[in-house]
Amino acid sequence: MNALKNSVQLIGHLGQDPEIVKLSSGTKLAKFSVATSDSYKNAQGEKVEDTQWHNVVAWGKTAEIVENYLIKGKQVAVEGKLTHRSYETKEGEKRYITEIKCNELLMLGK
Repeated sequence: MNALKNSVQLIGHLGQDPEIVKLSSGTKLAKFSVATSDSYKNAQGEKVEDTQWHNVVAWGKTAEIVENYLIKGKQVAVEGKLTHRSYETKEGEKRYITEIKCNELLMLGK
């Protein structure tokens, strides 16, 4: 069961082209968002579509794959772990970010 601790698996579509950052060490970082959708019928019998957005970060070789092959709208399967971090804006406001640190990526569809 240890392998299941803090494990996230998603299948969704990229909301925009990935942002690629090359660090001074030469390591690449890819940031992208994945949309997952679910639908259900409400009390009136109407179909309701619920879309959730997930921030994903990938490092190293995985970031290079993201850079070379992923574009907006592409369907992907992402496996990784959930991470939380915070930062302070120039105005002194504290902001919190939840993202998925991608360990494995599978390109789906066309």
